[in-house]
Formats: sequence, structure tokens, C-alpha cells
Amino acid sequence: MQRKPTMNDVAHRAGVALKTVSRYVNGDPTIGADYADRIREAIAELGYRRNMAAARIRPGQSAKMIGLIISDLSNPYFATLARAIELGAAAAGYMLTIASSEEDGARHDLLVDRLLEQQVDAIIDVPPRAPGRAWRDIPPPLPPLVFVDRPSDWAAADTVLADNAGGARSATRALLHAGAGTVAFVGDSVEIFTMGERLTGYRQALVEADRPVDDDLVRDTVHTVDDAMRVVLDLLAGGRAQAVFAANNRAALGALRAFRLAETFLPMIGFDEFEAAALINPPISVVSQDIQAMGRAAADLAVARLNGSDIPCTTTVLPTSLILRGSERLLPAF
Repeated sequence: MQRKPTMNDVAHRAGVALKTVSRYVNGDPTIGADYADRIREAIAELGYRRNMAAARIRPGQSAKMIGLIISDLSNPYFATLARAIELGAAAAGYMLTIASSEEDGARHDLLVDRLLEQQVDAIIDVPPRAPGRAWRDIPPPLPPLVFVDRPSDWAAADTVLADNAGGARSATRALLHAGAGTVAFVGDSVEIFTMGERLTGYRQALVEADRPVDDDLVRDTVHTVDDAMRVVLDLLAGGRAQAVFAANNRAALGALRAFRLAETFLPMIGFDEFEAAALINPPISVVSQDIQAMGRAAADLAVARLNGSDIPCTTTVLPTSLILRGSERLLPAF
């Protein structure tokens, strides 16, 4: 593994005293412009990062810390994923520090920099919808990386995904098989990898059934439950959708609110299990992905790299399962 550059290395490259570099990285404004420029250039060339944990770590030891960047901790899906990763990391003696990118590339870049400054031993990352800086543009050395839920541009990392396209295809096929003539897609932006894959699976099912793909029935602006409610109310008013594929848990919950307000119910299957799905009347059919298995796999891969594994990087695609509870069929109004 490549040695991480030190403050001494920066001082040598810049041709200044170690104390001057220390003053620079701690924000001393009295350093001359010439010295500051030389130190800044040396830091960029070497890829030096301030070790904010150094005072707490004895020489030769690590922070025993793994960083996790997810999309939105308030989303039950990502909360479940984070918990599974935390348990896997703890079993190997590592703590987990968690942050949310909110799907913003600039915020994601800031979080990456902060984790690198903290000298975390590994990073597990859910890449954001709006990409920021490419991983290849970050000066080495980098700690072991694992991408989870979505892939990244960085090939030198392990990746754990779910079969999003296959799950969406099976859900749409089930709705068509149950008698729906048209199926609406309700989900978040298809710029998000998982949503794009689910839209692909939805379209595949329609094509295989010789049904037209009606772009007016594809609604990909749903980020919140309220967004989904408004979209489904609009679909109900239009009268063209005979069933709904809700492409994430928030879309499913918003659709249920819309059905309640409109006092009607369209056949529906959601993607991702949620706690109340089996308790609602009618119970909601879902595409279930094993979030715990995904989190455990990501943690295990990170720990394996930390333990010296040098096998080629892998992409693991976990299967989904279709759980039919009855909501895929035409049912009486509320």
C-alpha cells in the first residue's frame, strides 16, 4: 500500500520549515504569500491530507473507523442499509461514521474530503444523483472503497447492487397478468441509477407483453411522499392508468394517500418493503430486496480489503423477490 505523505514530506517539497507547514495547515494568516504558494503546490502534488485523528492514534495504529456516505438518512431504506453496515463493521472491530449527501455532488465532495481528513480506514459510498468530482481526480493514496446500491466511475473498488431492473420487470408483469391494461411508473428521478434501472425493467415488461410504452404514464419527479400523492392524484384524474408500479417506498406511501383522498384504489405493487405494507387493507404487494444482506456484503468487502485482500474488484448483484399480497389485483373502492 502506498505510504501516505506527511507534513515533513510537504516541508521538504516546498523547501520550508516543518513549523511553517504546520502554521499553514492550521490557517495562520501571517505566512508570506510566497511560502503559502509553495506549500499549497506541494500539498497538491503530494496529495497530503491533514490527519485530524493523529492526536488520538498511537504510531502504527489505525483509527478503526469506516466512513459511510448515503443519500438520505431520513429514508427508511437508507437507515436500514446504514444499520446493516454498522453491524458488519462493529463485528470486525470498526466504528462507522455516517453522513448524507442529499443527492448533491458538491456536498458529496465535501463529505469525502472530510472523511479523508479524518483518515478513515475505508469508505463505503452511495454515489449521489448529481455527480461531483470523479474519484480518479482525487490525489492518491485512497483508502479501500466500496460502492453500495449504485455503481461509480471508479473501477478500483468493489460494488454491491440489487437487481433493480429484474425486480421492476417482475412487478410490472404481475400487474399486467392480473388484468391491468395500462401501468403507470411512479418514482424518483431516473438520473438516479436505481430509478433508471427500474424504469428499464418496467419498459421491458411492457414490450414483452406487446403493450405500448406511454411516456405520459411515466412520472419520475417523486422525491417525497407528498410528491407521489400529487402525481397519483393527477393520474387518477386523467383516467388512463389502470395500475401503478410505485418504484420506491415513498412513491408507494404517496400513492396510498392519493387513493384514500380519491376514495378509490388502483392495483399497485411497490418497490421496497415497508413496515406497514402487510398491515394495510389491502396488504401491499412489493418487490423486496435484502437490504441487510446488501449492507453486510458492503461491510465484509471493506473489512476484507483492510485485512489485505488483493483479489480483483467485484460487482455483486443481489436478487430481489416479488411478494404478492393481493394489491396487484383490482379491488373494491375504500
